[in-house]
Amino acid sequence: MPDVGHQSSTRGLAQKRKELSPNAEAAFQNFSQAVFAGGALPTKVKQIIAVAVAHVTQCPYCIKGHTKAALRDGASQEELMEAIWVAAEMRAGGAYAHSLLAIEEMKKAAATNA
Repeated sequence: MPDVGHQSSTRGLAQKRKELSPNAEAAFQNFSQAVFAGGALPTKVKQIIAVAVAHVTQCPYCIKGHTKAALRDGASQEELMEAIWVAAEMRAGGAYAHSLLAIEEMKKAAATNA
């Protein structure tokens, strides 16, 4: 499947972002490093979570970057695929759960029209 609709990130673009807002860039980088540092959860687990979340948010840059980082931190392909399936279930589960809102509105409309 081709990479459609997403500009490739380049050093030049990243540099431009940094130039446009250096303080925010530095704060974000520091925040990111703190979040992904080992703690109660090992870095590998945090990167696996990030891969799953990236699939839910549908960010191709995050999918690629965190997949590479997770592999570098020792995640297996099987662990990553299981995490992706968890993300898929959670995204589908949201639609499933929210269907009750639509059903509720259908019932209200039927009662009004009766």
